Parts: sequence; structure tokens; C-alpha cells
Amino acid sequence: MHLSGTIDFRPKLLSAVSNYSLSKFKDDLIAGIVVGIVALPLAIAFGIASGVSPTIGLITAIIGGFIVSALGGCSVQIGGPTGAFIVIVYNIIANYGLEGLAIATFMAGIILVLLGLFHLGTVIKFIPYPIVVGFTAGIALTIFSTQMNDFFGLGLTNLPSEFLPKWGVYLQNFGNIDVPTLIVGAASLLIIIAAPKISKKLPGALIAIILVTLFIYIANGFTDFFAGVETIGGRFKGMSTDLPEPHGFKLSMATINMLLPAAFTIAVLGAIESLLSATVADGVTGSRTNSNTELIGQGIANITVPLFGGIPVTGAIARTMTNITNGGRTPVAGIIHAVVLLLIFLFLMDLINMIPMSCLAAVLIMVAYNMSGWRTVRGIFKNPKSDVTVLVVTFLLTVIFDLTIAIEIGLLLAVVLFLRRVMENTAVKVYSEQLDAAEGTDMSQHEVLDVAPGVSVYEIEGPFFFGVATKFDELMRTTLSAKPKVRIIRMRKVPFIDSTGLHNLELLIKSSQAEGIDVVLSGVQPNVHATLEHAGIDRLLPENHICDHITKAVKMANAVALKQ
Repeated sequence: MHLSGTIDFRPKLLSAVSNYSLSKFKDDLIAGIVVGIVALPLAIAFGIASGVSPTIGLITAIIGGFIVSALGGCSVQIGGPTGAFIVIVYNIIANYGLEGLAIATFMAGIILVLLGLFHLGTVIKFIPYPIVVGFTAGIALTIFSTQMNDFFGLGLTNLPSEFLPKWGVYLQNFGNIDVPTLIVGAASLLIIIAAPKISKKLPGALIAIILVTLFIYIANGFTDFFAGVETIGGRFKGMSTDLPEPHGFKLSMATINMLLPAAFTIAVLGAIESLLSATVADGVTGSRTNSNTELIGQGIANITVPLFGGIPVTGAIARTMTNITNGGRTPVAGIIHAVVLLLIFLFLMDLINMIPMSCLAAVLIMVAYNMSGWRTVRGIFKNPKSDVTVLVVTFLLTVIFDLTIAIEIGLLLAVVLFLRRVMENTAVKVYSEQLDAAEGTDMSQHEVLDVAPGVSVYEIEGPFFFGVATKFDELMRTTLSAKPKVRIIRMRKVPFIDSTGLHNLELLIKSSQAEGIDVVLSGVQPNVHATLEHAGIDRLLPENHICDHITKAVKMANAVALKQ
């Protein structure tokens, strides 16, 4: 991990405005307005579900969305609070308070900036897909479970944050369902489901909020049946419409050590979600996201947002796709979306206060359903058992414990299973008497080499890393019937060698030479040869004992064996 060359920070906004036109602005204006309207209910819902006020959700979408568009590496990315962060944010607030969340988000922003500066934008994309699917499905189920109280109007307070105890409380109190609240929630859910069937451009969440809120307002003029349905204004009284002033927070090594795992989880989750969103967007628009710039932009957004009391920010796939389908093609559309939300925040908060909480619960239930990716989960269950194991373990850890543990153990499990698969597919072959030089190649003409008595040939097919190094050492010791005079290590199919492989190879050479056995290396690839030179392995062997082809190696080994 190193800074190679110049810092890879080239915001797409700079290249977009260099050849901007009125027609592009019209497209971006329409897309920005539509995305701003679509983002409104989501920002409010995600803020409330995360354990903060709807004001904080809007502030996050405004400031974070603006910075992501202005400084990011994707032309059409829309940033803001997302469902993926609900669980981790809620747990951080429960354990460390709002200041702990601000510090964790700030630290996550620094981590994201460092990932971009060290050119790790492409590396993040290689996190195993079953892990992403597993914790996304786990988050979806957790979000769904958090909405039961508001959807059914149970009126519960101080709910346990853990999944199983929470459902235990739900089951004990389902007899206290508030019928008017349930009717409002169910009607909202039906509208959200039906809206795309009428027109895919209709934002179902917004349509549901407008219709249901209007209905409740009118109905309350004729009947008291819906008077007890809780609204945003009823729960969050006295919400200010003034933009918050930036404020700092106290940092200490004890606080950093305590919140670093949470910050790491926010950073990894934000990087994965934003780059996944950007990849999907690139596939639709044909553009190319600068992954490192995108991470730096996301990092700056997450450094800035907590200074105004906001929650973590990342790229939002649904809002990004809404931007694309409505004609947005430059970061200007994302900036307009933030301006639209700012205007709503400044002038329409009185209307927002009238939105029923059960309607927002329906919005989040639909978000959870879309996040679950159950079709993808079903498809992965047809994959190898190792992928299924990683998915199931990550899912269960996310639901039963928390996202930090799920990501850490999921990554560890994926690495272990991957290494096992590599070891299983790395072969060590032993040859004596005869060797086909063309074996394992596309060559039609075979060259059979005679191996003199006293010459043993070992071929390593695959990476020579720590697991295989031990395997090779054990195989070499168990296959010896008599002490050879020369050992040929054929390495034509070794793409890389790690420090353990180098150490074992060094021990093999030294122990062989101590026993009077010559060692010859054959077919060493250039990058592996450079690694051997850097480690000084080449100096342990005579000059001509590293051959570029097996024919030369066998000829030399036969000559050495016949002399002894």
C-alpha cells in the first residue's frame, strides 16, 4: 500500500463544467428536482430509523449529497443517508451517544480519504460478493424488524436493540395493535407497491406520503378515528428549520480506540455501497468512475457531515438510478437535488410534520424488501458450499449480533475458505526417469526428456505461498525413497511467491547443499525471479542453476548427477 505518483483526485464536476451546455443543464435540472423529491421521504425515514430526528436526516442528505456530487469521481452518483447504515448508526448511538456517532463518522471519513489516497479504490471492489449479499440481507431484516412498532402502532418505548429480544417484546404486545395506525400503514404500503405498476417514474414513497397525509388531514375534520395516529410533528416536537452551525467534538486516544471498529465498519460499508452504486451507474451510462476520487469525495462528505450533526453518507443506488432514468448525466444534477432538499427544509417543514409515522414505516418496510435481494440469495445457494457458508454466517452475525462483527468475521471466513480453495487447486508433482516438457501446455509436439538416476523433479503448479510451502515441504520429505543427487524445482506455473515460500525455499536449498545435493530452479517467471533476487535466494545457488526452461535444467542436472 503506497502513494504511487500524484494524488488521484479529479472530481467529475471539473470535467463536466468544462464543456457544459444549456441542454445539459435542462436535463440535469429535471433530474435533480425529481431526485430531490424522491430523496425527501427516504432522508426523513432513514434519519428517524437511525435514532436521530428527521431534521438530521435532511441535513445529511443536503450537505452530504452536495459534497458527494461536487467532489466525487462518478458523474451521476447521488449521495445521502442509506438503509445500510441504519443498524450500525442506531447501535453506535445506543452505546456511545450522538457525540460517539459524530466521532465514528468523522474517523470513517478519514479512513475513506486514506483509501482513496493510497489508490485502494479498485481493491474494495474485490470484497467477496457473498459477504455483501449476506450483510445486506441481514440489514434488510433488521430494518424490517425495527418498523413493526410504528407500523402496527404498538406504542412501545425502550425496545431492546438486539433482534431476538426485540421480537420477543413484539410477540408479547401484538394484542395492543392500534387499528387506525395499521390501516394507515397498510394503505401506504399498498400505494408504494402499486405506484410502479401504473408508472415506473412515479416515486411510490412520495405518492404514498402525499395521499395518506392529505387523507388523514381531511379525515380528522370529520371524525376522530384517525386522531390517535402519531405523526412526525407529534413525536419530534419543536423541530428547527434553521441550518445548524458547525461544532466540534473532543478526541482522545481512548475515544479513538473505542470507536475505531465502528468507524472501520462505516468506512468499509460506505466504500462498498458507493462503489457498487457507481459500478451499476457506469454499466447504464457507459461512463467510467474514478474509484479513488469517489472514495476521497465520500470521505470528505463524512468528515464534514458530523460537524453539522449529520449521520454517515454514501452513494445511494436507488436515487442514483432515479437520476439516470430522468436524464441526469453530470454532477450538477446531484447538486440541484441537494438544493431542492434545502428549499424543502427551509420552507416546507410544517407540512413534513404532518406525515404519519406508520406511513414512514411502510416506506422503510419497502426499502427493506428491496434491499433483501432474496432472488440473489436464492441464486447463491446454488453456488459452492463455501460461498453459501460465508453468506449464511455473515447474515446470521448481522442479524443476531451487529454489522461490525459480521464484516470482520465474514471477511476472515472468506479469506480462510479462499486460501483452502487455492491450496486444493495448487498441485505439487514429482517426476523421475522421464518428463514431458510440453505437458500442461497447448503445444501439440511433445518433448520427452530422460531424467538421469539421482535426479528428482518437483513441479509446483500455483502460488507458492505459506499454505503451499508447507504442503511442498511435507510432500518432498515423504516421497523420497533414496537421497537424490540433484533436485529440480520447476516453477513455470508459479505466479508469485510470498515470504513463507521464500523462507522454505531458502531452507530447502541450504539443507540440500549441506547434504551434498544440488538444487536447480527451472522456468522461473520474471516477477518471481525478481522476488528471489530481492530476497538474496539467487546468491545461494551457482550462477547457472536458475534456468529459463526445463530442457536446460534437466540437461545440466543429468550432467551433474553422472559426474558424482
